[in-house]
Amino acid sequence: VQLVESGGGSVQAGESLRLSCTASGLTFGGFPIGWVRQAPGKALEGVSCISSSDGQAVYADSVKGRFTMHSDRTKSTVYLQMDDLKHDDTDTYYCAADDLVYCGGEMKTDWATQFEAWGQGTQVSVSS
Repeated sequence: VQLVESGGGSVQAGESLRLSCTASGLTFGGFPIGWVRQAPGKALEGVSCISSSDGQAVYADSVKGRFTMHSDRTKSTVYLQMDDLKHDDTDTYYCAADDLVYCGGEMKTDWATQFEAWGQGTQVSVSS
């Protein structure tokens, strides 16, 4: 399984970014795929996840209403649209996949560490 992220960058608070994650080596749509973020020295934090069963996305409370995750099966790519970015969203963002992870719940560190396949990460920096 290979996951390749892109789309990170540096923006001002209130602006938007869209991250992409292109997957290969798996049956796209058959694996839950999540976005996870981590700041230096801090724990992993789940951001969002698309379920393989119904294709619905779920979100951590910290990003609900601001982030939107969707998938394009024709491109084997998932996207994370991040609007109204805040300084606290500054992190390295990873997409991750695992066929046994449940998309839901609080999506804290324990949830995030369940993923077996990870991308290389893309940096998002938001200045206030």
